[in-house]
Amino acid sequence: MIDAALPVAMFDSGVGGLTVLHECLVALPQEDYVYLGDTAMFPYGSRDPERLRERIAAITESLLRRGVKLVVIACNTATAIGEDVVRAVAAEHGVEVVPVVAPQAEIAAAITENGRVGVLATTNTVESGAYRRALEAQGRALDVIEVAAPRLAPFIQDGSLFDERTMEMARGYCAPLREAGVDTLILGCTHYPLVAPMLQRILGRNVRLVSGGHAVAAAVQRTLERAGLAREGDDEGAYEFFCTGPVSSFGEVATRFLQMPLGEVRQVEFTVPA
Repeated sequence: MIDAALPVAMFDSGVGGLTVLHECLVALPQEDYVYLGDTAMFPYGSRDPERLRERIAAITESLLRRGVKLVVIACNTATAIGEDVVRAVAAEHGVEVVPVVAPQAEIAAAITENGRVGVLATTNTVESGAYRRALEAQGRALDVIEVAAPRLAPFIQDGSLFDERTMEMARGYCAPLREAGVDTLILGCTHYPLVAPMLQRILGRNVRLVSGGHAVAAAVQRTLERAGLAREGDDEGAYEFFCTGPVSSFGEVATRFLQMPLGEVRQVEFTVPA
């Protein structure tokens, strides 16, 4: 039987998943969390999917061996191409999995008024068709417009300065969404909430943006409560961080994403290349 005192684990290709962790820390402050950023292999969005699936399996196994009660895939690309792998590995330990795609699709399908839903995501996520399938599963007749934005996540993770070239890049990605008249946009990468104000300005205030953080935090809460694994009390839980790349560079960017003190970050290595 799984102990409710165990932490919730989540992983991402880099620091984008910290936008999900931030929402979980706010919504479920009493829980403990373990976060792993695979910064050595960032970005996932342009890497070979089959090799990524092997690496995702290794990361999941590593987190489970530490002793966790839930695995959160805080990465849209990892969810899109490897959710089945994570679920298979977690099932061997009797642990449930919360992905980032399905919760967003559920919200987007519920709030769209004109039935035109946009998806802005990495190349691998778009090519996987994961969001299209998740939206089709909602039982509504939806027009799904998917746009790959390969340069956006690296720009955000690098902490590059916003300038007119940045705006032009974003306008180019948003152009098909504006032309299609979407009234709801899924931010299909956990990095994108950091540039939500820029996207909102380009698309207009009437377009609703659906981020992964709020949706996943709600799904985590439902999953823990259903399984009887939610921690009780008002005390703040602990959180710890691991990364596969240099600790110093992770820490510099991660604090901006988390918007809370980071504490110690430890480096881990995996033998499976991407």
